Amino acid sequence: MRWSRGAMAADGAGKSATKAAKGKAAASGARASATRARPSGGDVSSPHRKFLRRVLSNAKVAGYLLAATLCAGTLGYHLIAGLSWLISFHQASLLLSGMGPVETHLTDAGRLFESFYSIFCGVMLLGSTGILFTPVIHRILHAFHVEDAGTGGK
Repeated sequence: MRWSRGAMAADGAGKSATKAAKGKAAASGARASATRARPSGGDVSSPHRKFLRRVLSNAKVAGYLLAATLCAGTLGYHLIAGLSWLISFHQASLLLSGMGPVETHLTDAGRLFESFYSIFCGVMLLGSTGILFTPVIHRILHAFHVEDAGTGGK
């Protein structure tokens, strides 16, 4: 707002009234914002931060599943197939990564274990990949505003 010198001198009292009105409005606005409901739990982080937290949480779960699968394979190769700890770990990690088995001199029990463990590794690898990419796919669906089928578009 632009004032001329004459209007400013003539309206000196109006200026203080305007300041008082602005002060009252600011005070009532502060009270209104102070009484506004806040989200429960006190979590006021950004959506990007929440997304990163979900990705890290799911990566942790997928990592634990893969580590447990690798431990089970190492233990199985050592106890059932009779391989040393290092060769058992090597064999289990190659099957889990999808490279395939290396050791071909196995007993019949070792071959049966290897067959079931390789199927289990494939399922666990696909499952952990799904767990890892769930937040990313969820974010993409939100970007396209895909509604939940159970809500009926509400």
